[in-house]
Amino acid sequence: MDRAEPMTTKAARRSEPEEKRPDATATQHLDLAVGGMTCGHCRSTIEKALGGLPGVASAHVNLANRVASIDYDGNIAKPQDLTKAIRSAGYSPGAASLRIPIARMHCSSCVTRIEIALRMTPGIFSARANLGPNAVDIEYDPGTVDFEGIRRAIESAGHKVAESKPAAVKAAIEEDSDPEQVAREAEYRALMRKFWVATAISIPVMALSYPDLIPGLRDWMPMGSDTRRIVWVLLGVLSLPVLLWAGSQFFVGMWHALKHRSANMHTLIAIGITAAFLYSVIAVAYPRIFPDPALAEVFWDVTDVVVALVVLGLALEIRAKGRTSEAIKKLIGLQAKTARVVRDGKEIDLPVEEVVAGDVVVVRPGDKIPVDGEVVEGSSAVDESMVTGESIPVEKRVGDEVIGATLNKTGSFRFKATKVGKDTALASIIRMVKDAQGSKAPIQRVVDLVSGYFVPAVMILGILSFVVWYLVGPEPRFVYATIVLVTTLIIACPCALGLATPTSLTVGIGKGAENGILIRSGDALQTSQQLDAIILDKTGTITRGKPALTDVVVAEGRDEETVLGLAASLERGSEHPLGEAIVKGAEQRSIALTDAQDFSAIPGHGVSGRVGDDEVLLGNAKLMRDRGIPIDALTGEWERLANEGKTPMYLAIGSAAAGLVAVADTVKPDSKAAIDVLHSLGIEVVMLTGDNARTANAIARQVGISRVLAEVLPDEKAHEVQKLQLEGKSVGMVGDGINDAPALAQADVGFAIGTGTDVAIEASDVTLIKGSLMGVVTAIEISRATMRNVRQNLLGAFGYNALGIPVAMGVLYPFLGLLLSPLIAAAAMAFSSVTVVTNANRLRLFQPRRVVS
Repeated sequence: MDRAEPMTTKAARRSEPEEKRPDATATQHLDLAVGGMTCGHCRSTIEKALGGLPGVASAHVNLANRVASIDYDGNIAKPQDLTKAIRSAGYSPGAASLRIPIARMHCSSCVTRIEIALRMTPGIFSARANLGPNAVDIEYDPGTVDFEGIRRAIESAGHKVAESKPAAVKAAIEEDSDPEQVAREAEYRALMRKFWVATAISIPVMALSYPDLIPGLRDWMPMGSDTRRIVWVLLGVLSLPVLLWAGSQFFVGMWHALKHRSANMHTLIAIGITAAFLYSVIAVAYPRIFPDPALAEVFWDVTDVVVALVVLGLALEIRAKGRTSEAIKKLIGLQAKTARVVRDGKEIDLPVEEVVAGDVVVVRPGDKIPVDGEVVEGSSAVDESMVTGESIPVEKRVGDEVIGATLNKTGSFRFKATKVGKDTALASIIRMVKDAQGSKAPIQRVVDLVSGYFVPAVMILGILSFVVWYLVGPEPRFVYATIVLVTTLIIACPCALGLATPTSLTVGIGKGAENGILIRSGDALQTSQQLDAIILDKTGTITRGKPALTDVVVAEGRDEETVLGLAASLERGSEHPLGEAIVKGAEQRSIALTDAQDFSAIPGHGVSGRVGDDEVLLGNAKLMRDRGIPIDALTGEWERLANEGKTPMYLAIGSAAAGLVAVADTVKPDSKAAIDVLHSLGIEVVMLTGDNARTANAIARQVGISRVLAEVLPDEKAHEVQKLQLEGKSVGMVGDGINDAPALAQADVGFAIGTGTDVAIEASDVTLIKGSLMGVVTAIEISRATMRNVRQNLLGAFGYNALGIPVAMGVLYPFLGLLLSPLIAAAAMAFSSVTVVTNANRLRLFQPRRVVS
């Protein structure tokens, strides 16, 4: 047992020649926002470009907030050199990011058009629109383009920034609501007003459009009479507000799409209701152009009911999509409103926004912890389930960290605020979840591509159907051809295709956040469900990461309390991790300790000293042999403990061996259960560690891992991941240390234990806020459930269109005499997208597996 202490940094610096010390006055620090980063490879590319500059001491890129932190010698390097290096690497220094909610964005063609318009705007580096949050995420250069320029680009694509009335905005601020939610509610109310007006007009229009079905009306409005024609004219006038006001968004959307030489859902609906309306106008104004004027019919009801149903469908879709972001609303609602702070010796209540780092905050039983900090006085149990997903309250004592928004349960304590405002853990979680929900999975890019061709294809099919029915259809051919054209255009639903993926991703990523799992992007979510191998780092991932007392073995005639008491008393005050573990183990067993005299550390062997009247030695076999102490009686037990991966130490009292004290980095309580579940999911589990093979194999046996990669140097870990990938496996890597970062970046999906280092978290694709391996299981299960939901949505959307469009074109008419009504088509189209979003919301019912202890 090597007890030699390393040379401290200060001592090392004192030993340096004076001329080699860096000039601290010339060292400068710069935090620079960087645009265009999408993955871990981007981070390493930028760091390499900056690190190669003369004068740059260090460059670290935080992928989560897209900021490069650079330390450089101001006498050698200049800020313009740093920005130039970033540009030369293909990225944009000085970028700002912005999320803008978009009104009336309903299908993939809307998404594509907005993205193209923004990307063509000078000063905008990237734009990513998404139907899930109904918003666009933009990276831009504030020096080149401002918000008004961005707004104009969005409006040029035929859309508007979703803005609420001043009163609504004020109410949102007072109630601490989400602005996106306020905008969504405003759009929902506007659509519902249009729906009720259209419905009120549709009822009499439908009744009077089919008088032959109602005995009283049939006698009053006989076929071909002037009375019927006058009523039809009045119905047309009554339908105008439905067409021009309730259906106005369809014509506006179509016009803006045509300006960009494209088509969208609005185009299909606008052409369909216009065709029905114009046909009705012609039937009333020029009935004689029909072969039999008595057969001239009107379709005012088609225009009115289609508008009413589609508008209702859009409103219900908005309401259902709002539920997909429940996770974000819950997280925002967790934030405390006030904090009790000690200032000038007095306790005062302040808005949480006024708390600054360094403030001492008082927390009483039942209080919500307002910001992140470190306990300085008192103790308690804190419920952290709202952030970590862990239901068991966590004991907090002096020196422990507390997380803002968690709930204090029992005791009172004071803590020093360390992170406030946007720097708190909760604010970071909300930011990461929003970014992830705005991202796209690879499957979504394919769907967007298909959707780009969908609307033009439907329009072509509609025109072909009209021509075929007009040429070879039954009489009245023009009437049938018009019905088929209108029905084909209306039943097609690009909305369902566009919503199939983003709504499921929004719910899935939010569900992960509720369970203490931060999924960085849609890419990570989709790839996680394909994993067939998981590499687990040992220390801090499978094990707790710090040594603990595990065994006390005593020689004949000795008792455990005496042996452990002497060992702990000897190590009392020691800063060595093994010594601290022994002392803590004794304290947990309520063993009284005394101070050791003549304490001496023997490098590479152990320690010695006098406890009371006894001369005590604690160390390895070499120390015992050097002092002539026989240990043969304990050798067998020593080998057993060593084979179990523990560190056993001999304790001698005077000239006789009294026993063994064993310390080990113990396995986390749920590690074995998590690994068993991973095996049941068909995933191979591999242990990777720099520790010796004997210790690694001992831990592996405890948790049921058969493949162990031991004694792997830190810079070889990424290579081991790559070797597994070359076997054709999709590999996940779980780690928590700085030396795990390259391996996390190399893996197909990197999982960082949230209790680990910031570097590991930044290099990962998934962050597990709590330090349990069950988080990996939950993340994979959420991924599989989400992608299964996506496939269901896509199957439903494609299936609906694949079946609905041919039926609308009339392919069943020659066989069954069935021709679809435009009204039924409108209802089917309106509710297809609602069905997709509702199915996505089923993911909110997902419950993770729990380990029964």
